[in-house]
Amino acid sequence: MTAFAALHVPGSPLLLPNVWEFGTAAFLAAQGFPALGTTSLGVSAAEGEPDGAPSSKDATVRLARRLAELDVLISVDLADGFSDDPGEVGALAAELAEAGVAGINLEDALGDPARHAAKIAAAKEHAPDLFVNARTDTHWLGEPDIGTAIERCRSYVDAGADGVFAPGLAEPADVERLVKAVAKPLNLLFVPGKVTVAGAAELGVARISLGSLPYRMALAATLRTVTAIRDGGELPLTPPSYGDVAALLPESH
Repeated sequence: MTAFAALHVPGSPLLLPNVWEFGTAAFLAAQGFPALGTTSLGVSAAEGEPDGAPSSKDATVRLARRLAELDVLISVDLADGFSDDPGEVGALAAELAEAGVAGINLEDALGDPARHAAKIAAAKEHAPDLFVNARTDTHWLGEPDIGTAIERCRSYVDAGADGVFAPGLAEPADVERLVKAVAKPLNLLFVPGKVTVAGAAELGVARISLGSLPYRMALAATLRTVTAIRDGGELPLTPPSYGDVAALLPESH
């Protein structure tokens, strides 16, 4: 079992913050978080590209290589793998594993489950030690149906997935069904008021991702800060000092 896989404990879920650039990752790593993920929305937005578009692949890989330099385990959100060719997805998985990445996230976007299973199998073939988190979008993009989610997740586990991810899934009874039906760690997306760390732990969930929430909260904090300054109000948050942040960055060469 890899160090990253060992963090996925049913009933004691790994909270995985998702980042979009190096500085945020370095700051969170310094706070003691053992693992971080990337968010395709944040990475794509930073590049001015559509979420998860193939045009954001290079930026995703560049960021992954930089994050792998930190003393923290890294999982990379690859959207659909940036390709319909399982061989290309497998090669990308191998490249990231060689760079020191611990895991990847692959989403089916409710496409052909057989094609997604082939991508998962290719990733595991090319990078056997990489933790492949197989995401199904039944509850994110389609009509929420736990039966379909179970069917898809089982096929992805059969293809070699190390864990399964069902963003949007929140109904406790359905979460319990999926936990019992799939003999692999279940990942949920944090949803305020619906998915909590304590509640997910009681249901046997092994990982909770924050997705694009930290990025979107950063946008909200930026707007509140700027408008507070403009309007003569108080700053909404106390930021870390310039020196503290600068100290987290690599030294110039």
